Amino acid sequence: MTDYRMTPLEGYRPFPGPVVAIIMDGMGIGSRDERDGVHSAYTPVLDSLADEPLQCQLQAHGLAVGLPDDGDMGNSEVGHNALGGGRVFAQGARLVNEALASGAVFRGAAWQQVLARAGAGGTVHFLGLLSDGNVHSHIDQLFALLRGCALAGVARVRLHTLLDGRDVAQRSALHYLDRLEEELAALAGVGHDYRIASGGGRMVTTMDRYNADWRVVERGWRAHVLGEGRPFPSAAAAVTVFYAEDPEMTDQYMPPFVVADAAGPVGTIEDGDAVVLFNFRGDRAIQISRAFEEEGFAEFERGRWPQVFFAGIMQYDGDALIPKNFLVEPPAISGTLGQYLCAAGVTSYAIAETQKFGHVTYFWNGNRSGYIDAELELYEEIPSDRLAFDLRPWMKAAEITDRVVAQIALGRHKFIRLNFANGDMVGHTGVVPAIRIAVATVDLCLQRVLRAVRKAGGVALITADHGNADCMWTEKNGAIVPMVAHTLNPVPCLVKDYSGDGANSFALSGVERPGLANVAATLCTLLGFTPPAEYEPSLLRLRLP
Repeated sequence: MTDYRMTPLEGYRPFPGPVVAIIMDGMGIGSRDERDGVHSAYTPVLDSLADEPLQCQLQAHGLAVGLPDDGDMGNSEVGHNALGGGRVFAQGARLVNEALASGAVFRGAAWQQVLARAGAGGTVHFLGLLSDGNVHSHIDQLFALLRGCALAGVARVRLHTLLDGRDVAQRSALHYLDRLEEELAALAGVGHDYRIASGGGRMVTTMDRYNADWRVVERGWRAHVLGEGRPFPSAAAAVTVFYAEDPEMTDQYMPPFVVADAAGPVGTIEDGDAVVLFNFRGDRAIQISRAFEEEGFAEFERGRWPQVFFAGIMQYDGDALIPKNFLVEPPAISGTLGQYLCAAGVTSYAIAETQKFGHVTYFWNGNRSGYIDAELELYEEIPSDRLAFDLRPWMKAAEITDRVVAQIALGRHKFIRLNFANGDMVGHTGVVPAIRIAVATVDLCLQRVLRAVRKAGGVALITADHGNADCMWTEKNGAIVPMVAHTLNPVPCLVKDYSGDGANSFALSGVERPGLANVAATLCTLLGFTPPAEYEPSLLRLRLP
C-alpha cells in the first residue's frame, strides 16, 4: 500500500483558521481592455489585491496541463487534475493521439469487438462532439477511427454528430460537417456505406454532466437510438434550416435532428451494432454511457434498449467503471493532494454548484469518484439552474458563499476548496453584459469569503483553472465576433495571509514559468507540510526568523 505521509515543514507555526483555495473558473488574465470581461467588470476586490506581494501568473493551457502542444486551450478537467494532482499528466487528447499514431487502438480488445460486430452484419456507430476544439474531442481522431474501419473492411458506419459552438466559433457547424462529408466521400469505396445519421447541439442534446438535466441525454437517445426527431435530408440541411429559422441560433443550442430518406431514419441503433463514443473528456460522456450500459437504468424511459457493444474512446470514470469497454487507457493519477492530506489527518471541505462539482471532487482527486476518507472530508453540491446561464449570470455563487462562510465559522475543516463557475459557464455564452455581471458576482462573493477567512485567522489562495471571460470577442474583417471558447491566457495565483501576528512569513520561491500543477505543493506549504518530492515545486517558501 502506498505511503502518503508527509513531513512537517520545519519552522512552520500553526494558525487558527483554514487554508481556503478559491477557484474562479474561467477568469484568466486578458488584454485588459474592453474585450476583457474580467478587466472591464466591476471588481473592486480583485482590484484591491493587485499589489499583493504573494502573487504570480500561472500557465493553464497546452503543455502546462498535459495537452499535446501550447496551441491547445486548457479546460476545467485538465485544470483541476493539475491543481489537485500536483504534476503534469498526459491528458486525454495526447493519450488518444499517441494511441492512434502507434496503432495501439486498433490492436486493442475493444476495437476487435467493434470489428466483430461489424463482421456479423452490425453497424458501427460513432457518437461524439464534431469539432477541433480539443477539449472534449477532435475531428482528426474521428477521421482516424473512420479510416480504421475502412481498412478493416467495415461495410456500414453511421455518425451521430454533436455540434460544438462552445470550444470553437458559435456558428461553425457547417465547416466541420463539410469536412466530415468530404472524408466520408473519400472512404466511399465498394461496399462502404458511411453516413451521418443524427445530431444536435451539445448543450441540449446528449452531453449533460453531473446529472444536471437528464432531459438533455433523453433527447439524444431518442435521436441517435430511436430515430425520433425532426427529419432532414442531411445534417448540413438541418443546420442551414435552423440558422434561417432563428438568426440568433448558435450551434451549441441547436435542437436534435435526424437524417432521413424516403424509407425513414438512415441510422437508428439496433441489436448487434457497435457504438463508439469518441469524446475523450469524461464529464459530459458519463451519462450517455450509463444509458447504453445499465440494465436497471431509470433516469428516463429508453423505449428500447438495443443490445450493442458500447465503448468509449477512454474510460470516463475509473471507480464506477464507466464505460466497461474503452479504446485507450486513461491517465493514471495517484498521489493526489487529497490522498496526502487524508493520510496526514487534515480535514477538508469541497463545494461547487452542479456544473463544476465534479471538478472539485472527481477531477481534483485524480479522476476518482467518492470520498478518499469520509471521516475527514465533506463534499457539498449546490444544484445548478436549468436554463441558459446568461439569463442568470449570478448562478449559485451566493449560495456557495453562504455555505463556505458558515463552514469557516464552524472551524471544522483545515482545508477548504470552492469553485465559482460563473466566469466559465457564462463566458461560453458570449453575451457581454451577462459576462460582466458574472465576473462582478464572483468579485462580490470573493469579498465575503475573504472577510470570513480574515475573521478566522486563515489564509486564502485565489486562482483559476483556465481563461474564458477574459476574452469576450475578437474582430474579424472589421466585425466583432463573440469569443465563446476558452483562451490561452495565463491565470492569476494570489495568496492572502490573514493568519495574524506574522504566524509565518512566506515569500515567492521564484519558480520559473509556473503552472497550475504548482498549486498543490503551494497548498502543502501553507498547511505546514513539506510537499511530496514528485510534485511540481511550491510557489512559496517559508522564511525562517
